[in-house]
Amino acid sequence: MGRYVKVKAVQRGKEIMGKWRLRPWVKGSIVLLAAAGIFTLTHLNLSEEEEIAAVPSPSETPLPSAEPEVYTADIFMTGDCLIHGAVYADARQADGSYDFHPMLENLKTWTDDYDLCYYNQESILGGTKLGLSSYPMFNSPQEVGDAMTDNGFNLVSLANNHSLDRGVSGIESSMKYWNSKEQVVHAGTGLSEEERDSIPVYEVNGISYCFLSWTYGCNGLYPPSDMPYLVNIYTDHEEELLEQVREADQKADLVIVAMHWGVEYTLEPVQEVKDLAQQLADAGADLIIGNHPHVIEPIEYFGDTLCLYSFGNLIAAQLDTEDRIGMIGAVTVTKTVQPDGETEISLSDARADLTFICYDSNIRNFKVVLMRDLDDSQLADHEAIYDKYQKVLTQYDGRIQIGMK
Repeated sequence: MGRYVKVKAVQRGKEIMGKWRLRPWVKGSIVLLAAAGIFTLTHLNLSEEEEIAAVPSPSETPLPSAEPEVYTADIFMTGDCLIHGAVYADARQADGSYDFHPMLENLKTWTDDYDLCYYNQESILGGTKLGLSSYPMFNSPQEVGDAMTDNGFNLVSLANNHSLDRGVSGIESSMKYWNSKEQVVHAGTGLSEEERDSIPVYEVNGISYCFLSWTYGCNGLYPPSDMPYLVNIYTDHEEELLEQVREADQKADLVIVAMHWGVEYTLEPVQEVKDLAQQLADAGADLIIGNHPHVIEPIEYFGDTLCLYSFGNLIAAQLDTEDRIGMIGAVTVTKTVQPDGETEISLSDARADLTFICYDSNIRNFKVVLMRDLDDSQLADHEAIYDKYQKVLTQYDGRIQIGMK
C-alpha cells in the first residue's frame, strides 16, 4: 500500500546489429576467404570434429541475466526526545549518574526488525559538565543518547528550535558526543562550513541514501556571525535547503529530510508547511520526517514522496493528554536494478501507530508504551482516545495502515 516508483538511473548503451544485403563482389570475397580457411584448417591437419569445436556455438555465448536485482530496507521513525527536568530527575541514580533505559525499554521491541531507526533529539545533549537545565533553555544528560542508541536508533536529527539553547559550547559538546557514536548517522548541526556544505552518502542493504536535517529557527537565537554553520536554519535560506535536496537526489538512491517546522499544538499542518513539503518533493526528497508541534499530525503523499508532518513527543514531561500522545511510523524502501542498469526506488507498506507517555501522580516513573496496550488506570477512557487520534494519522490518505509489523 502507498507504493510509488521513481527511476533514478541512466540506461547502459546497447549495441544494435542490422541486416545487410550482400553484393556479388562481397559474395565472391567470402568464397575466397572460406577457401583460405579450409586450406588453413587442412594445413593444420584438424579433424572435422575439431573444426566444428574451433567455432564457438551461439549457445555458448553468455547472455545477460534477465532477473533484476532487488534490495530492501525497513525504516522506523518516531518523534521528539524532550528531556524536561522531571524526566532527568526520574532517571537520576543514587551515584549521581543517569539511566534512561527503564523508561524507554519498550522501544527495543519496536525497533528490532528495522534497518534504520530515526528520532529527533529535541533537547541538546551538552552533558552534565555544562549543567543540566529544563524549559525554556534545555541541556540534557548524554546518557539519553546512550539509551536511544542502545535501543537501536541510528538516525538522529539535531536541527531544532533548541539547538542553540547552550550556545556554541552546547553544540560543540553535543557534536563531540554524537561523533563518538560511529554507528549513528546524524545531521542538522556542524562545526565547520565544510561540514555544513558536505552531503555524505551512506548505505543500508545495498541502498545508498542521504540524510538532511533543517529547522525553521532557534527561538530567536542565532549562531555567531562567523559561525553560521552551527545549525541548519531554513528561514530565509529555503533555496539553500532545496539545493541540498537536489544535490542529494543526484548522489543517492534515497533522500531523507528531517524538518523541524510548523505550529506547536496543532493537529494539522499549516499551509506554509504543506507548500514547503511540496517544494521538497519536487526537489527530490523521497521521505520527509517532520517534528516540532509536540502533537501528532496526518501523513500524506506528495506524488512520489511520503511526508509525515509531525510525530509528537516520544518522551517529555508535558501534562496535556495530546502532548503525551506520540506516533511511531514505518516504511519499506525497495531498490530494483534492471538488467539494463536502470534503477527504481519505491516506498511501500507505510504504517503508523500511537504511543503514550505514562507517569504517576508525582510525575515520576516515566514509561513509553503503545496506546493499544494501555488500561484505564493509566489513561481513563483510553480506547476512545486511541480511536480518536489514530484517525488523525489517516485523514489525508486512507492507504496508511494502522499498526506496526
